Amino acid sequence: MTETKRQNVPTFTASKQWAPLPLRIMLGVGFFYHGWPKVFSSEGHQGFVGMLGGLGVPAPEITAWLVGLAEIVGGLALIAGAFVAAASVVLIVDMLVALFTVHAPHGFNFINITGMGKQGPVFGMPGAEVNLLYIAGLLALVIGGTGAWSVETLLKDRTGPASTPP
Repeated sequence: MTETKRQNVPTFTASKQWAPLPLRIMLGVGFFYHGWPKVFSSEGHQGFVGMLGGLGVPAPEITAWLVGLAEIVGGLALIAGAFVAAASVVLIVDMLVALFTVHAPHGFNFINITGMGKQGPVFGMPGAEVNLLYIAGLLALVIGGTGAWSVETLLKDRTGPASTPP
């Protein structure tokens, strides 16, 4: 009887470069989606200004512009895979502020059913769950890198490893 030799194949080596891609795209789309009305919709911008003012945030008009721009530019940076660490830091601060000022008082669950109406459940303000998921995803990108199909990887591949003088 012949003994079958087991091949030592690195199972996940190739997939590690691709793992950050869906995370980058989904986080980027999410931030872009939420930032867009804060900047490009009069109703969305004014609603956000009103909410910030109601929370006692100083200079709510300027803050609304800054948050909206951070989410749009940060979202695009994540999608492109450019300046991911810097964008992630800004977006983590954004999520921490939202978590502590808006969502944490409503508990953990994203779905917050406050009662029942004729049409079905009545939903209240979501809890901190999604903020924490966004933060975890951003931290994963900072720790694990941008991966395939990113500007950062493209530039790194073009320049190659740094050469040392003889």
